Amino acid sequence: MMPFSAEPDYYSIVIGVLAGVLARFYLLRVDYRQYPSYPHGYISHLFLGLVAAGLGAVAIPALLKKDYVAVTFLALAAQQFREIRSMERETLMQLDRTELVPRGSDYIEGIARVFEARNYIVMGVALVVSATVHFSQPVYGVVVALVAIFAASWMIPGELVGDIARVELAEIEFQGPLMVIGGVVMMNVGLIQHREKILKEGLGAVIHPNDDNARATLDNIGQRQAIMHVAASLLGTKREISEQEFSPLARKHIDTGCLSIFLLPNEPDRELLPIAIRRTPLLESSKRKPLSTQVGRKAAD
Repeated sequence: MMPFSAEPDYYSIVIGVLAGVLARFYLLRVDYRQYPSYPHGYISHLFLGLVAAGLGAVAIPALLKKDYVAVTFLALAAQQFREIRSMERETLMQLDRTELVPRGSDYIEGIARVFEARNYIVMGVALVVSATVHFSQPVYGVVVALVAIFAASWMIPGELVGDIARVELAEIEFQGPLMVIGGVVMMNVGLIQHREKILKEGLGAVIHPNDDNARATLDNIGQRQAIMHVAASLLGTKREISEQEFSPLARKHIDTGCLSIFLLPNEPDRELLPIAIRRTPLLESSKRKPLSTQVGRKAAD
């Protein structure tokens, strides 16, 4: 029997598994803004990443030895990874009940999809690296592993609000008890002391969509909720459960499609609000492209 170090399959499997686990660890760091950094959550996802990497790494050696049972295991793994989406959705739904500014169901569904997809990416990284080592040299496998991890990290982040819209600060005004930002009536604030606090500490911004596709995307209520959640998470909010006047708001200008945003933050720096809004991810469920259709193009003319 050949020693462990001399067996080519062991090289391909071990290096493939290591590359997959490293990819999952790196992608887990990317989740920092979207998911709580609970130690037990990290352990669960790293272990699932190890399983996905193992399945991807053994696929090529198994198929070359005509062990077609490996295909069955890949199918079973895909079914198990679909359960991850349900697990993350249920967990985040429970956590969302305790948020002062909830993520919203659309944002949660997007996060759950991403966690499912990242296990497939890990499996793919392990498979590619394992195949490279098997058919060439281990040193090439290391190079391919680095390239694959970089490519996976480049693919995952997706588009941000700043990619489809221009964000600028706007002054908060009161017309009697009505709070107005960018020509949009936000809400009725009855107490004078609340109006004074909002004028002194509140922040307003207007999101200008770049085109009709962006306007249709920003019309989505789930996307608006995600913007408010990210802004409140990064800047803090002085909202209390019983004080609705301090709640973050997003309202649309019905003629232009611009969104007016209100936030009463813990951080008083005015320049941070547009930055926080620009960094909000675009939700897959909110993306609309009416300009890609003949009817949408004619309507825009």
